[in-house]
Amino acid sequence: MRNIARLALSAALALGCTSLAHAQAPAADRDYSVSKPEREALQALQTAVTARDVAGARSAYSTAQSVAQGSDGRYLAGALLFRLGVDTGDRRLQLQGIDAMVASGVPTSDQLPSLYRNQASLAASLGDNKKAEAALLKLAELKPDDVEALIALAQIKATQKKASQALTLLDRAIAMKRGSGQPVPESWYKFAVRTAFDAKLVPETAKFARDWIAAYPSTENWRDAISDYRDIAALDKASDVDALRLMRFTRALAGERDYYLVAESLTKAGYAGEAKAVLDEGIAAKAVDAGKAPVAARPNAKKIAADKAALAKAEKSALASATGTAALNAADSYFGFGQYEKAVPLYRAALQKGSVDAGLVNTRLGMALALSGNKAEAEAALRAVSGTRTDLAALILVWVGQRS
Repeated sequence: MRNIARLALSAALALGCTSLAHAQAPAADRDYSVSKPEREALQALQTAVTARDVAGARSAYSTAQSVAQGSDGRYLAGALLFRLGVDTGDRRLQLQGIDAMVASGVPTSDQLPSLYRNQASLAASLGDNKKAEAALLKLAELKPDDVEALIALAQIKATQKKASQALTLLDRAIAMKRGSGQPVPESWYKFAVRTAFDAKLVPETAKFARDWIAAYPSTENWRDAISDYRDIAALDKASDVDALRLMRFTRALAGERDYYLVAESLTKAGYAGEAKAVLDEGIAAKAVDAGKAPVAARPNAKKIAADKAALAKAEKSALASATGTAALNAADSYFGFGQYEKAVPLYRAALQKGSVDAGLVNTRLGMALALSGNKAEAEAALRAVSGTRTDLAALILVWVGQRS
């Protein structure tokens, strides 16, 4: 009986080979309560396991389970079968052995987490997501602070197209990781963004994209985050212009196509001077061939000159107007020419006079203030945005917060 117990011990220790954590095994010198028929059946199973005789072990295991009258016998049989699975690289045998060990009721609360973790890992690898999910739920009950278990469960939920449940688990795991003072792996954020995006969940995509670029603000990540947001949010033309502006301000334009996309959008929106500035930046970065720019992206030189010459007159007329529309248009013109400090008072005048989209005005006011070096007031303006532009303003806020 002692030899069987020692082999069972080695089987339990081998649990550490299959997934994230090492199992806590029962002591080999524990007194197992087995009858004579059980002992004989277990000894036959042990002989087959030691010889790595899979067919013989399967038969002996079936016999051991059929004669088992108590939990110890069932547990030892499962542990021996698991040992054989490890020795032969057979994951199905490993899973069958763990199932028997768990079902026996022998493992303590200290040992069950490792068993459930391995059970989930093996089941998932074999395509049994239902069993994997059940094991991870039990693991989460035993160890609610186990972030790796939450992530694994989120992966299962995502595979089952249960995106909202997966994102709730991811959000919880991320919060726990942050709360412990540890860095959150970037892969968690990317997984969350992709899960939300694939499920067409707009607020969730925006939220996790913000969290991602707040933690990992590379230009490549900014480009991906803004692109995902534009793809899923069904932005109106004015909001899309501002999203593309954000891509420019975060230096996330990656190549010729990006520069042309932004320049074309600005040209169509009437900001020829801003479109020229974008193309000039692309030329300076050696990403754009000035002679090959698509017609739609090329700003009209005469329009640029006319718009610039009209700035002062438009400003004076706007300040005298009874409504905010003219002030908004004048502010937009200054913004387009990079004269952000001039745009700020006109945006404020537009808000004061009214008859304008306050969300749009505050968004652009926040951007103009940030580009003028007034970070605190920029954040206040962006936080005042509500309605359909809330997510865009929150995305811009991340950029503002990262400006020195």
